[in-house]
Amino acid sequence: MSYDTVIELRNILRHYQMGDETVKALDGVDLNIGRGEYISIVGPSGSGKTTLFNLIGGLDKPTDGNVFIDGVDISQLDAYELAWLRCRKIGYIFQSFNLIQVLTALENVALPTVFAGTSNDEGYKKAEKLLEMVGLKDRVHHRPGELSAGQQQRVAIARALANDPAIILADEPTGNLDLNTGMEIIDLLHGLNKSQGLTLVAATHDLKMIRASDRIVWMRDGQVEKIERS
Repeated sequence: MSYDTVIELRNILRHYQMGDETVKALDGVDLNIGRGEYISIVGPSGSGKTTLFNLIGGLDKPTDGNVFIDGVDISQLDAYELAWLRCRKIGYIFQSFNLIQVLTALENVALPTVFAGTSNDEGYKKAEKLLEMVGLKDRVHHRPGELSAGQQQRVAIARALANDPAIILADEPTGNLDLNTGMEIIDLLHGLNKSQGLTLVAATHDLKMIRASDRIVWMRDGQVEKIERS
């Protein structure tokens, strides 16, 4: 299957200065990701996969090189422009869920719509539909502390979808889950990728996630070691 390119990285360098030493977290990375593709970024600790993930998500900027999202070089955007892009183009799912503990599931999912300027009524209606879609219709008024780890991750997935992003970035989304719950989350993400045409980029060690992806990007020593089809 062929895909239109939605994410493009050109000769990406990300270097950090630690005292007199230059740490090359990324050292000349080129990568194209197609619209609707499911990509797993894999590699040992220190390989550069988290840095790569953060650059794609606009959470960090390269020392040199270009990161394009839908043809826009996000490495050249100012803070306001970058915040606008992250709010509307990209949904984030984190290993630690990153839910606000004092808010209900409904309020957590609706929160991104507030930042996007959606009315409260519309935002809550959308949040309710998303929670129903991820299987939490009966948990909308529960706070994170009243939900299991798997349910919290489902809330996080619903929140990531709140502003209809083209891209979902998932950082070890099954890392804090047991085997069965992890499989449920993988199936849910894979289903969303296929049914809604979402571009899904996951940084993961989970072999089950890797097998579900279209391509696997293997990182080592700040470079793309190889790219395989699953």
